[in-house]
Amino acid sequence: MSLLFEQVIPEGVQDGAPLVVLLHGRGSDRFDLAGLAPLIAPRAVVVTPQAPHPGAPWGYGPGWAWYRFLGRNRPEPESFEASQEALGGFLAELRTALPVRTGPVVLGGFSQGGAMSMAYALRNPGAVPLVMNFSGFLADHPSVRATAESVAGTRFWWGHGTLDPQIPFELAREGRGFLQAAGADLTARDYAMGHGISPDEARDAREWLDSHRDTEAQR
Repeated sequence: MSLLFEQVIPEGVQDGAPLVVLLHGRGSDRFDLAGLAPLIAPRAVVVTPQAPHPGAPWGYGPGWAWYRFLGRNRPEPESFEASQEALGGFLAELRTALPVRTGPVVLGGFSQGGAMSMAYALRNPGAVPLVMNFSGFLADHPSVRATAESVAGTRFWWGHGTLDPQIPFELAREGRGFLQAAGADLTARDYAMGHGISPDEARDAREWLDSHRDTEAQR
């Protein structure tokens, strides 16, 4: 596999279960979001890959990063592009590495992971039917554009804290606006909190995922 990863496979899960891939935030690792599995997707196979770039050279501590952050909603183009390519390769080979024959892919993540997830979906229209963004942003990068063509076939869920000091809420309003203008199927949820994932947000994400899993399985 191109990226190290952890997997959470519920007891008794059957073939055709959703495959939920969750990408961690800046300076974290593949273990960080595994604990969300029973809260967000208790009936799914959950995989948490590790970003390819060490965070220490960029001042992000001992963890890992998907890209070097340049401020506001700007990823450094080179590291961002390398991670997008690595993520694509990982998703392409992942199913063969799992002990269960999985169904539709759900891609999501927190902070940098959320930005990566949305960018991947927009760069690869229709490749990911469901995307969950927890406190990420719509990346300012030439390859990431919300258009009628790029949002077609994908449903988006975007949760964000209104008091977020890391990725300000104004970026959520801005990014959601671009998606809505393109005609995206977008569910937006706001929370009176900072940069994190609250129990209420996890519950809302689970309800959204449950409401769409049967429809996606029939596609």
